[in-house]
Amino acid sequence: MIMSKVYQAKEGGIDMEGVVTHCLSNGLFRVKLENGFYVLAHLSGKIRRNYIRILLGDKVVVELSSYDLTRGRIIHRFRQKKSTPR
Repeated sequence: MIMSKVYQAKEGGIDMEGVVTHCLSNGLFRVKLENGFYVLAHLSGKIRRNYIRILLGDKVVVELSSYDLTRGRIIHRFRQKKSTPR
């Protein structure tokens, strides 16, 4: 018998882009969203499991909860543009 995992999309989550402005303790980050608001965000399990480093100034996607719009989860980090070789 083969068991497969079924993942259900969470309803009510709002995905927004932003920039990391402060790195706080315990995996928390202060992120400035594209609309100018600041949220307190933590790392998602996928990012934590794959050891993806989030640094100051990184552009990220934050999933906001519909219950508390001041807190969120970082679900994606955009790749930095590679510098041109000299």
